[in-house]
Amino acid sequence: MDIQRKNVKTKKRVRRAIYITVGVVLLAGITVAVTRLKPAAPTVEWGVLWPDTVKRGPMVRNVRGLGTLVPEEIRWIPAVTQGRVEIIRAHPGDPVKADTVILELSNPETEQAAVDADSQLKQAEANLAKLKVQLVSDKLTQESAAAQVKSQYLQAKLQKDTNEQLAKDKLISDLQNTQSKMQADELENRNRIEQERLKIFDENIKAQIAVQEAQVDSLRANAALKHKELESLRVKAGEDGVCQVVPVEVGQQVQPGTNLARVTDPRKLKAQIQIAETQIKDVALGQPAEIDTRNGIVNGSVSRIAPSSQNGTFTVDVTLQGELPKGAKDNLSVDGTIELEHLNDVVSVGRPVHGQENSTISLFKISKDQTEAVRVQVKLGVSSVSSVQILEGLNPGDQVILSDMSQYDAVDRIRISH
Repeated sequence: MDIQRKNVKTKKRVRRAIYITVGVVLLAGITVAVTRLKPAAPTVEWGVLWPDTVKRGPMVRNVRGLGTLVPEEIRWIPAVTQGRVEIIRAHPGDPVKADTVILELSNPETEQAAVDADSQLKQAEANLAKLKVQLVSDKLTQESAAAQVKSQYLQAKLQKDTNEQLAKDKLISDLQNTQSKMQADELENRNRIEQERLKIFDENIKAQIAVQEAQVDSLRANAALKHKELESLRVKAGEDGVCQVVPVEVGQQVQPGTNLARVTDPRKLKAQIQIAETQIKDVALGQPAEIDTRNGIVNGSVSRIAPSSQNGTFTVDVTLQGELPKGAKDNLSVDGTIELEHLNDVVSVGRPVHGQENSTISLFKISKDQTEAVRVQVKLGVSSVSSVQILEGLNPGDQVILSDMSQYDAVDRIRISH
């Protein structure tokens, strides 16, 4: 009886050991299987996604930037002379004409200088007139003396000819003939000298008058300058437009060169657009552009590109074409879009939130039944404001998610809930 009991106990122990071993093996297998299971795909609501369909066809490359409207031409009016601000007649926002007086200055020294210049000019003009009268009188005297000598010479020449004939007829002596000939020769020489002196006198008259006239011209120019300085005390707009800035106050002393006012033409505006450094490489002069003023769109073209960047952007000037929309004013905020090129036949899709041109990114490709999306690698080409070229990884008709999916970087598949 004792032997049977021992056998039974032994069998029970063996059986228990087997059960425990099998249980441990099964538990280990289950644990390994569980650890090897893939995590369940997360579920995303369709309404929070930004899907788009890949298509083939034309694609317009463009860049966009924010900017403002600014005047094409800005006219700063500087002070020509020193002065004190007496009256401000136009204020910022007032429309002005070219001859509108914006402000008036005073300067007693400038006023006195104009009076003195006029006095000096009048004195010089009087001296010129006096000189002309004196020279005319002297010329008449000289002409009279020359005429007298010429008359004497003609008489002596006539007497010489007569005496020569009488001497041939032996009616006068040879001495008388010789004397008349010598007298005629002497008067001929004096007549020649007087005629030369008369010519020199004419040239001397011209020279003296020219010197005096040059002095008069110089004083006249000086008087005109002084009057221009005097007139500049009444500061005028110089062109039609709007007075924008008057950076001085009544009673203020200003020096030559000080800016007194700024005038612009509100009908002549251009757009200055800020383009990011990463996008400026393809922008060129003459490219077409559209400027959105929030109250209408006006066409234009790129007219200037800043040579250097500031705060990560380049300033691009766009010359506007056609009539400006209502409400278009200086310093108005606008949106600008510049067309870089027109591609005829490319595969493209809307531009994803993340991903630069000429790079490879991952996107979630949506299944045809729109119940799930699988991550795929996509090679991008050139990009635009709202679209990007697809080089590899997608085909026309594929639907992808463009919105930010960075929170699902750890999974390659998501479920879509409608």
